[in-house]
Order: sequence, then C-alpha cells, then structure tokens
Amino acid sequence: MTSSQPDPDDEAARAELSRLLAESPANLPKSLLRWLEISSPQRIALCVFVVLLAAGLTWLVPEDAALDVAGRRSLFILLLAAGLWLSEAIPAFAVGILIIALQVLLLDRPGGTLAEGPGDWEAHVLVLGHPLVWLFFGGLVLAAGMSRTGIDRWLASNLLERFASRPATLIAGVAGIAFVLSMLMSNTATTAMMLALVTPVVSRLERGDPMALTLVLAIPVGANLGGMGSLVGTPPNAVAAGALASQAGIEINFAQWLVVGLVPGLLLLGLLLGVLLWRVRGAQAPPAELWAGLDADDAQHIPLWERLTVILTLLLTVTLWLTSGVHGLPAPAVSVVPVVILTASGILDVEAFRRLPYDVLFLLAGGLALGAAVHETGLAAWLISGLPAEDVPLFLLALAAGAAAVLLSNIMSNTAAANVLVPLAISAAPGASLVVALPVALCASAAMAMPVSTPPNALAFATGLCRARDFLVLGSVTALAAPPLAAAWTLYVVRPLLG
Repeated sequence: MTSSQPDPDDEAARAELSRLLAESPANLPKSLLRWLEISSPQRIALCVFVVLLAAGLTWLVPEDAALDVAGRRSLFILLLAAGLWLSEAIPAFAVGILIIALQVLLLDRPGGTLAEGPGDWEAHVLVLGHPLVWLFFGGLVLAAGMSRTGIDRWLASNLLERFASRPATLIAGVAGIAFVLSMLMSNTATTAMMLALVTPVVSRLERGDPMALTLVLAIPVGANLGGMGSLVGTPPNAVAAGALASQAGIEINFAQWLVVGLVPGLLLLGLLLGVLLWRVRGAQAPPAELWAGLDADDAQHIPLWERLTVILTLLLTVTLWLTSGVHGLPAPAVSVVPVVILTASGILDVEAFRRLPYDVLFLLAGGLALGAAVHETGLAAWLISGLPAEDVPLFLLALAAGAAAVLLSNIMSNTAAANVLVPLAISAAPGASLVVALPVALCASAAMAMPVSTPPNALAFATGLCRARDFLVLGSVTALAAPPLAAAWTLYVVRPLLG
C-alpha cells in the first residue's frame, strides 16, 4: 500500500499562509488581500462603508415613526442603492440587480412584510419583463441594426458634407445629428460614432484652431440633450413614465413624450449652440471635401438589402410608435417589430445580439422595482411628510424637483438619480404628479457640468481636446436654464394637454 505524495501546490499554499500569519498584525490585512489576489481593496472597503452607513441611518429612525417594517427595509434598500450609485463602488447595473435581490429577500417573504402568499416574491423579479424594459430593448435592437449596417454613419457623413460650408451650419449640423440619433440610440453609442466621424477632420486642423474643440464639444451637447426628445432616448424618461403609470395611473405613449421632451430639448440645444458659436466667431470652417466618403468602407462591405431592410424597419417602427393612438398597439408591443425582423433576417447574428448593452436594461429594471417598493411600502409618503409641500406653489415644486435632478445627475448616473427622485417627487405632489415627475426626467439629461457627468462627456474629454472647464461652462448654462424651462413647460403646456 503506497502512501499518497503531498501536492507541491498545497504545500506552497500552506507555507505562504503560515508566513502571512507570522507577520505583524499591521501588515496582515494587506498581505491577506495579496494572497487572495484582491486588487481593489478600496472598492471593498467602500462597499462595506456604504452598507454600514445605510444600515446605521435606517437604525436611527425612531421606533415610533410612522414607518412599518416594510418601510424600514425599503429605506435601507433606498439608502444602500443611492450610496452605491453615488460612490460607484460597484457598477450601476449591478446595483439594479442588487435592488431586486434585496427586495426578494427582505420584502417578499411569506409572513414577513409585503408578501401574502408563497408566490408573491415573483413580483419584483417580473419587473425584468416590464413593458418599458421591453420598449427600451426594442430601441437597443433597432440601434444595433443601424450600427451594424452603417445606416447611422451613412446618415451622419452625408448630412455633415452638406452642412460643412459655414462654421455655424457645421456646428449646428454636428450637434443636430447627434441630437436626432440620440432619440433612437444610446447617447454613448451616438457619441462614439460621431467622434469617429469628426476626429479624422479635426486631426487635420491646425493646433489651437477653435473649430476643433467646438466640433468635439458639439457632439456630447447634442447627444446629452437628444435623449430628452423620445421615450426610448434615455432611461430617466422610462423611469418617469413607469412611475407615473404605477403610482398615478397616468400613461404616456411614444407620441405624447415628443410633446413632453422634444421642445425643451431643442430649446436647450439652441441655447448651447449659441454658446458654442460664440467660441468660434471669426473662424473658418474645414474644407467641405474633408467630410466626403467618411462611410466609404461601410458602403463597400454592407449588402444593399440589409441597409434597405433596416431603413424600412426603422420607418415602420417609428411610424407605429407615433400612431399607437390610432391602431391601439402599445409602444412596448411595437418593439417586437425590430426584434423579430432584424434577428430573423440574420442582420443581427448571435454575436451581435450578445453584444447588446443589457446592463442598461438591468439598471432600468432595478430602478422601476425600487420606485414601486418606495411607493407601495409608504416610504415615499413618510419621507416627504415633513415637507410643507401643500403650501408651496406647483411651479416651485417642479423647479425644486428639476434642480435636484440636475445637481444629483452631475455627480451620479442620471438613471440612478431619476430612480431615487421620481417616486419621492410624485409622493410630494400626488395631485400633480406630471408637474413634478417630468422635470426630474428632463433635467437629468441636462446635467453635463463635468467630464464624468455623462458618458458622452467622458468620451469627448478622452480625445484630449477638451478641458474640464469647457464642460463646466456648458453644464452651468443648462443647470440654470433647464429647471425653470422644464417646470414651466410641464406646468403650462404638458399638464393641460396630458393631465
């Protein structure tokens, strides 16, 4: 009978662990982290701090407060999610997943807080199939089809060539194209694509030419504000629409959101274009021939039938979205059109389908679940119960909601900011939900004061042509203009039409 030989790897591991245990206590934590191959101890420490802070703040709520067990647990989830989003200790989409998981564990246990039966826990999981999540999924598929066939680049390059004669028309064209594309596509994808088109031209300009910086800045300006214009333009829009439907019984379809967000977005775009054009007064536009043939490679490699299919699918989908009041098919149901056509035709193959930004869907679902729980557990009503909202004019309430959204969205994800603020705003003014919820969504897209405020800002900053103070000027203008504009537009135009 032979004895087994010791594994050299096991022996080495034991020796290393013994050495670590023999070290001084001060060095032991760092050594253990190295042994466990943990490269980001700061993130772990930050996560632990946020969890303890959320738990501590929840524990500080007096026992006699008008908040039951479900409300306290929702408060903990809300504080934890806000802290993780603000600190970016974990990715934003992971916070959305965590919200759903915590609600299942803390709120949906039979005999516990909200649940009444063994299957009630499914309510928060089913939020992944929420109509607005499906609507956004259809928009992502449509955008992927446009990108896969080069329709977005073809449209942008051909339009830019037409606008290139004068500085004013060129800058307005760059920002305008980014604005329109961001109504249907991710503003991050739009910015990346537009920068890829503009960079070859900008690189040929003389160093220090104001046109170079201004053309780059025009892209995030258009991409950020374009999301305001449509229901699928940016997640905060869907967050507000979902909360209004669930908490106030107010349904907003695709066509109605154009009334909500398109005009404020265009007005803010015009304001920032004035700032950008002031920067390049007296400058010369790059030669028009530099813009020609920017999508030539795409034209050679993409079959014509694929481009025609995507164009027809785009036109059909947008038409059905805009006419849902006529044919009665809800906008989320229309989203099945691009999903079926572009996948069944093979335009989006398995690999292209896997590359879709599903993280946005999980972030949106988590936000919808958070908003629903904050409302259903009575937490939102408790949080705003001490505010003198009844004595405050509606315009000031809407203005405060929009200002809070701008401030919070400049330092955290605009979707996360909307997830936190929209349910609270609706509870603050239950009789005027539209007036306070919509400014939050609109102003969340107007937050662009720092390079890290939005992904489009970060991409533009990464070119090396922009400075932080360039974004501060533009972001300060929108921070001052967006809240009163959104409040007035919602109160005096949208509410009479939709309320």
